[in-house]
Amino acid sequence: MKTIKLFFVGACLLLISATLVAQTKPWVVPANFKSMKNPVAMSDASTTAGQALYKKTCTPCHGKTGLGDGVKVKSLKTMPGNMSLSEFQNLADGEHFYKTKMGRGDMTKYEGKLSDEDIWNLVNYMRTFKK
Repeated sequence: MKTIKLFFVGACLLLISATLVAQTKPWVVPANFKSMKNPVAMSDASTTAGQALYKKTCTPCHGKTGLGDGVKVKSLKTMPGNMSLSEFQNLADGEHFYKTKMGRGDMTKYEGKLSDEDIWNLVNYMRTFKK
């Protein structure tokens, strides 16, 4: 009986460990997106358009100011991240474009839901969260 309990506990720990590793797996962005330049110039018009889209599509998870503290956070399997931190802000525009367009896990895939221009406006707006 003791062996069965130890096996069960070990199996549970293995499952939890595998889940944690899966959640922290690096998000690989293809090289062609990493080097992609934002064709939408940073401007008041772009950030205003991005802000409107952000409020509608991103705020529930990422929060009003990009801190990853939206109302849906408790229901997510992975944390949305803090857009004001250097680890987020140091990514290339193309990386943000790819992640927004393609999604992964809890991150919604916006391909076919938002135009490329809309996504670039979102990228410009996300840059305003820099500390």
